Amino acid sequence: MSRIGLKPISIPQGVTFEIEGETSIVKGPRGELRQHIPAGLEYRLEDGDLRIARPDDSKPMKARHGLVRALIANQIAGVTTGFTKSLEIIGVGYRAQVKGQVLDLQLQFSHPVEYPIPADVEIVCPEPTRIDIRGLDKQRVGQVAAEIRAYRKPEPYKGKGIRYVGETIIRKAGKSAAK
Repeated sequence: MSRIGLKPISIPQGVTFEIEGETSIVKGPRGELRQHIPAGLEYRLEDGDLRIARPDDSKPMKARHGLVRALIANQIAGVTTGFTKSLEIIGVGYRAQVKGQVLDLQLQFSHPVEYPIPADVEIVCPEPTRIDIRGLDKQRVGQVAAEIRAYRKPEPYKGKGIRYVGETIIRKAGKSAAK
């Protein structure tokens, strides 16, 4: 079993943490995040560290313990530094640009693909072939990146499409001439 839940979470200056029922609320310099968390765990603040304790060592409780610890740690990281996912666009004529609250993608379809930018996420295109997605909530940033990537997933023959920066695409050999 994982021991993630046993690690303390350090709470930096300027960040507040509280539990209201089954909701954890974290406020920091970049904003506020709320997260539904399962009940049954105990929370203690000691010397600027948050410790989460579980009542028993049953398998479901151990899993819930690690999950809640990871969710709260992500909330604290989100309100202090935020999260970023970067996508790169590979292919001749493929490009992206932000027009107001819409991400305009040219992906060799007969029409441009327009993705409405959600209010809780910021999308920036520093280059026509790169998309940076920033936000406080790690899950939301990853979801938006996955939705954009789904418009044109990287294909295995030439590698064209939208991929995460640093993602490796396993390439297939094309047809070879018959002898």
